[in-house]
Amino acid sequence: MELSDFNIIPATEQYIGYAQQICDEMAESAKARGTGIARRSPEYVANKMREGKAVIAIRKSDGVWAGFCYIETWSHGDFVANSGLVVNPDFRKVGLAKAIKKRIFDLSREKYPKAKIFGLTTGLAVMKINSDLGYEPVTYSELTQDEEFWKGCQSCVNYDILTMKQRKNCMCTAMLWDPVEKEKELRERIEMKAKAKERLKQITKKSSLLKRIEAKLWKSTKKMVTAFIARHPKAV
Repeated sequence: MELSDFNIIPATEQYIGYAQQICDEMAESAKARGTGIARRSPEYVANKMREGKAVIAIRKSDGVWAGFCYIETWSHGDFVANSGLVVNPDFRKVGLAKAIKKRIFDLSREKYPKAKIFGLTTGLAVMKINSDLGYEPVTYSELTQDEEFWKGCQSCVNYDILTMKQRKNCMCTAMLWDPVEKEKELRERIEMKAKAKERLKQITKKSSLLKRIEAKLWKSTKKMVTAFIARHPKAV
């Protein structure tokens, strides 16, 4: 089985029938990791599909769901979270998690181009995927302070730790993709590239000038030698 055997697309009402299976697998995955995630109902997941705020992976041969992830918005759309990433156990080890995360990230950028995209996770694999997408580890204070978001952590087994630490940190690692910072980084890279190009141009120009000077000197020297030989043939 290969990644090319699956379609990874924005979820629609067509796939609402998988909502219960998706929620069950989310719960099982959290249980297996020994950590919790914000528990969602099948109705919640189905609504994300209706709103076009989810991505689903479907096996091409029979239309069976293979993976899922959805978008949540907070602080009036200033923050976006890609949540509930899950892969059907029957289809693991083919790169679906990374492909789904990339697609939901792109969908988030399309829908909310100015929003900061963030995530909280205990999974090393998800951290690696986020890092590859450009996320940076941050403190919890840099995430949305929307109370509704933090209420979603109440179903997590580590919620007591979160409250005890006054929401400053917990078992999850916070990661953030900031479009303003990324645009700044892009401008800096472009500027550095332009400066490097200009330096190379100057070096090439100097090199060309040196070659021309060298050629003129050689030509002049050659003329002088030729003239000397012509005047003093016996000296040769």
